Amino acid sequence: MSLKITHSNSDFFVGDSIRVNYRIKEKDKERIQAFDGILIAIKNGNFIVQKNATDGVRVERIFPIFSPWIESIKKLRSPKTKVRRAKLYYLRDAKAKTL
Repeated sequence: MSLKITHSNSDFFVGDSIRVNYRIKEKDKERIQAFDGILIAIKNGNFIVQKNATDGVRVERIFPIFSPWIESIKKLRSPKTKVRRAKLYYLRDAKAKTL
């Protein structure tokens, strides 16, 4: 069974597509920015979310689970098949097919 995190009475498992809303402080202003992607790992009180940016570039971000800067976490969808790994690092090596 894969690992899970709990945030505001919601459970999130490795392989879920999630949206993390976190606060960013810029000088004297504060704003909320969303980062949505696949939850690929949970370890040492942190979780790693990977998203696909433009031109096949993937961006990973590490969030502390109990950070006061995290505003909310929302589950967008569950994986299509059952996830049988605790860490989905093999998604880092996925390449697009060329013709």
